[in-house]
Amino acid sequence: MRTRKLGSQGPEISAIGFGAWEAGAGTEWGEPPPEEQIIQAVRTSIDAGITWIDSAEVYGDGRSEEIVGKAIAGRHDEVLIATKVAPAPEGSGFRPEQVRAACEGSLRRLGIDAVGLYQLHWPDETGVPVEETWGAMASLVDAGKVRFVGVSNFDREMIEKCLAVRHVDSLQQELSMLQLGERDHVAWCGERGIGVVAYGPLAYGLLTGAITPETTFAERDFRGGGGEDTETYEALYAPGKIDRSLAVVDAMRPIAQRLGCRVAQLALAWNFHQAGVTSSIAGSRDPGHVRDNAAAGDIELDDETLGELEALLPLGPAFED
Repeated sequence: MRTRKLGSQGPEISAIGFGAWEAGAGTEWGEPPPEEQIIQAVRTSIDAGITWIDSAEVYGDGRSEEIVGKAIAGRHDEVLIATKVAPAPEGSGFRPEQVRAACEGSLRRLGIDAVGLYQLHWPDETGVPVEETWGAMASLVDAGKVRFVGVSNFDREMIEKCLAVRHVDSLQQELSMLQLGERDHVAWCGERGIGVVAYGPLAYGLLTGAITPETTFAERDFRGGGGEDTETYEALYAPGKIDRSLAVVDAMRPIAQRLGCRVAQLALAWNFHQAGVTSSIAGSRDPGHVRDNAAAGDIELDDETLGELEALLPLGPAFED
């Protein structure tokens, strides 16, 4: 699989990364499969050429990190581990001492000596100055506990505050063919040497081609309107919006067929071909799906095909009526 440098100062990482959120989840997406199945999915991702895995302390209250740690035992030199600290009360908190303690906890659960990429999961709303938090992140690099540091879901103003303290190696931001609101922000980061790893590139299943108007979801699955993520539900899955989402998918099918790939692979390839994007995060509990996701990293889209896909985007729910 192709690799790319994460920003101007980061490491080389594969165009597709493995997202370990589902490894610790068991509520809105149904009960998790057996631990051994998840471990096998992680190991399959490494065997398929994926060189980095993304987790977080809040994924299953540390469970995701624990499972990833078991999966990479004996293979630490083959993969870069990315994880995140979240603000209180959901996470450990963003005060400097909390960030340091959170990092130690992640290292312990992952069974590693240093985090490859340590990230701030989302902006703090408790009043901790981001400059203090970012200073603590920089100190972790100096101490050898962390190799690179990044942010997630941060806007331009907050990133600029961080840049005044230390370079920001990466931004983790949502981007898909159906969620384009941060597209300019992603490109702006790329222009400043900040690598971007995109989450949600398959629009939580919509861009896999497996969801139809008849698909039903578990009671607490936000895709059915029963979870806490009402914003994503309203943007993609609410009545009327899901029809527009699926129209994009249907229009993608003949293009994918012509290229000899799956719709999901085409959506992933579009994602990492976008300005500023270094890598796209795709997670799955199914080893077979993991192999398919990894194979997308070898797909090359020419300008003509990218133009075809661009013409489909106004059909998506990211655009107003």
